Amino acid sequence: MSWQAYVDTSLVATGNIDKAAIFNAEGTSVWASSAGFTVAPAEIKAVVTSFADNSDVKKVQSEGFHIAGEKLFTLKSDDRSLYGKKGKEGVVIVKTQQAILVAHYPESVQPGAAANTVEQLGDYLIGVGY
Repeated sequence: MSWQAYVDTSLVATGNIDKAAIFNAEGTSVWASSAGFTVAPAEIKAVVTSFADNSDVKKVQSEGFHIAGEKLFTLKSDDRSLYGKKGKEGVVIVKTQQAILVAHYPESVQPGAAANTVEQLGDYLIGVGY
């Protein structure tokens, strides 16, 4: 399956995600993206930095983060996942061995359903070596 197919079929087609992108693990290359969903280089760099931050209180937890020009409040941040919310919308980001999945969910979707969709794809990719 192509990276674009993962975005279109495994994420957006579920109805739990309305736009998504997949980057390499370093955040330097976009492998696939929904039309019109643009994550700036500085935004993905901050995400990559948050995964490496081992502080008791990570910078991203106290300051939030930006995706596609929107500032998000951090709900969860660990070495694999970063969840953010703005109003009733939000973003779920999952890091695998070789990729970073960035997925946006609309206000009509429960955050848990969106998180499960992205985390399951992350689990699958890790299982097949990505």
